[in-house]
Amino acid sequence: MGIRKHKPTTPGLRMRKHSDFSEITKAKSEKTLTRPLKSSGGRNNKGRITVRRRGGGNKRKYRIIDFKREKFDNEAEVLAIEYDPNRSARIALVKYSDGEKRYIIWPAGLKVKDTIISTSESRANIKPGNSMKLKYMPLGTLIHNIELNPGHGAVFARSAGGWAQLMAREKGLAQIRMASGEIRLVKEEGRATVGRVGLGEHSSFSKGKAGRNRWVGKRPKVRGVAMNPVDHPHGGGEGKAGQGNPHPVSPWGKPAKGSKTRRKKATDKYIVAKRNKGKRRSRR
Repeated sequence: MGIRKHKPTTPGLRMRKHSDFSEITKAKSEKTLTRPLKSSGGRNNKGRITVRRRGGGNKRKYRIIDFKREKFDNEAEVLAIEYDPNRSARIALVKYSDGEKRYIIWPAGLKVKDTIISTSESRANIKPGNSMKLKYMPLGTLIHNIELNPGHGAVFARSAGGWAQLMAREKGLAQIRMASGEIRLVKEEGRATVGRVGLGEHSSFSKGKAGRNRWVGKRPKVRGVAMNPVDHPHGGGEGKAGQGNPHPVSPWGKPAKGSKTRRKKATDKYIVAKRNKGKRRSRR
């Protein structure tokens, strides 16, 4: 793994930073573990755009990832590490002793020919790729692929470089410190995988040009202050006028730029400490 930079022979290469793909060991995906993926272009079942700035991009096949790890007490050998166009992380192809193959999120440090296991009611070795219930893990363990509801599959810490840390256990709940600084409670019966997700350099990558965004299906974004008043509440004005509105809003008047949107008050009791708030940089 490493970051590849280019000589600035073109404007698009000047700022581009991307993976050297040295960790990839297999180019083609496993046919039995892929399915077609249809692009919606941000439109709903009535054909109306409900998510803006989506469209185009190369065709993809969806890789079926095993987020539940419910094949218990059965060792699996890592056959290959592959690229997945649908996520920032890499995926690992594993083969169980009964011959079944599955994809999992690739943890940092897991290599081809290594063996991993997912235990049901016991503790496994604390090494990358092994999966077990939170109640069997030592405190302080770095983990990823964390279940919020036991048996429903992993929902936390799945992207490239993602991690969390098991801090404490009490009354059937485990205290998890997320990478954002948030500390929250999850049921200790839920499962997690040891280690952190591979490709931690992903946050340092740079596409280098707008065209690469188009290749992944992202369309351009136009600022509200660059529009006319009929198109956006921030539009209009003479010359390079500011937004004018002391409360920044979306085109439909919904508060934007930092306004709180969390409404799940029923789960607030599970958040012990809120995430760290980054310093907002001045745009002047």
